[in-house]
Amino acid sequence: MPCPHFKITIVKRSQGQSAVAGAAYQSGERLFSEYDQRTKFYNKKKELVHAEVMLPSHVPPGYADWATLWNAVEAVENQWNSQLARRIVLAFPVEVPKEQYLSMIKEFCQEQFVSKGMIADFAIHDKGDGNPHAHILLTLRAMDEHGKWLPKARKVYDLDENGDRIRLPSGNWKCHKENTVDWNDQKYAEVWRHSWETITNRYLEAAGRPERVDLRSFERQGIQQIPTVHLGPAAHQMEKRGVETFLGNLNRDIRAANSLMQSIRSAIRGLQRWIADLNEKKQLLLDALEKAKEPTLSDLLMDYFNLRNEQRSDWSGKAKLKCTVRDFEEVKRAVDYLKAHSLNTVEDLNQAIDSLNQTAAPLRGQLKQNENRMRAIAQIKDAAAVHAKLKPIHDTFMKKNFKLTKDAYAAQHKEELDTFNKAVRTLMKLNGSTELRTKLETLQPDVSALKNIRKYIDMVLNKQQLSVPGGKTPEKESVLKRLHKAKSTAVPKKPEQQKNTPEL
Repeated sequence: MPCPHFKITIVKRSQGQSAVAGAAYQSGERLFSEYDQRTKFYNKKKELVHAEVMLPSHVPPGYADWATLWNAVEAVENQWNSQLARRIVLAFPVEVPKEQYLSMIKEFCQEQFVSKGMIADFAIHDKGDGNPHAHILLTLRAMDEHGKWLPKARKVYDLDENGDRIRLPSGNWKCHKENTVDWNDQKYAEVWRHSWETITNRYLEAAGRPERVDLRSFERQGIQQIPTVHLGPAAHQMEKRGVETFLGNLNRDIRAANSLMQSIRSAIRGLQRWIADLNEKKQLLLDALEKAKEPTLSDLLMDYFNLRNEQRSDWSGKAKLKCTVRDFEEVKRAVDYLKAHSLNTVEDLNQAIDSLNQTAAPLRGQLKQNENRMRAIAQIKDAAAVHAKLKPIHDTFMKKNFKLTKDAYAAQHKEELDTFNKAVRTLMKLNGSTELRTKLETLQPDVSALKNIRKYIDMVLNKQQLSVPGGKTPEKESVLKRLHKAKSTAVPKKPEQQKNTPEL
């Protein structure tokens, strides 16, 4: 993984730092500082790969010498707390061939610094320990074409609304400082880091490497990880010799904490996936239950009511109102009946019809035993009319008190009286079915109410089934049809019997 190191600092005289010493360190040259009259030398010959000063086109070429350049900088910066130079330390990706390091750093310095008027002194260091890096020293003042340093800031007088200077109570003119260049703006730190990131990734891509570098902080990248601290050369060398340092121990604690947090996050992600899977299965189960949920009879009756209203959409207003009121009363009676008998679902309705059918079945069985006699009744239907016609003759006969006159009357009307008596005897046979018919008649209101409700629900279900591909489904077959099938298969009847048998 490419190292994302990119550090920007300021060389400050107030902290005992020297621009000449910085140049001597990174270039490996022996330089004399005119400011403190000391020679600066750091033996970097083994790790130095390349060192160079890049000048803007208008700067005299003499400033390409390290001693000339940085002694001139320290001479013009004559304050005890002067800022002498800007230092940048950046890392090269080991995945890029080493011979390309020089072109990378020169492209970066030319694009971001030299083209803006800064002098860039850079050096490439590589000990062969997997940490190739570069040091860059940048001037903070602009220079004209004659080699004269320009001021960092200039005094600007504040003006009033009339364009005149503003005098303070002290007698001085009100003024403020303005930088002559914007190189110190904080925005450039982000610009420079992004530029080096872009150049590095372009060279990685050209080398055919999949790795990429991102110089943003972990927080801006969305990475929940504690960043380690930079050891520096002294602590790094001590750690290499096996000597524990404060910064080394701090980095080890940070790595352990990051490892622990990674394990915790991994466990949390596993739990989140498990919970998401459970929620998905729960939703699938709820959807399946919702699809399998049987509508209540009240809902189906309301659907029937709405369906009837839709069927009358093209009717006149008066007819529509009249039929709507009638349907509303029918539905209300049906709902009241369902509430009174605690019927809520289609299954409850089917059970109620089955229960009534079971109650009526024994009555039908007993009634069938009387069917033979009822066939005789069918044959003497005309005898009933004869009974009514001959009843006056019979009444006259019964009023005769004397035997001779009664016998004479009977002889005279023998045929009519015999026919009348035969009709009476035939009609007396009907007395055995009267009680059964009475019981069946008591069941008729419930049967009628349930048949009406079943009719309303069948209309709604049939419409729903027609909207399903394939038409009606077997499980929603009309209960009335099943009831008729059960009656026809259980007790086959002749046409004459069915005429005189009440049905549910």
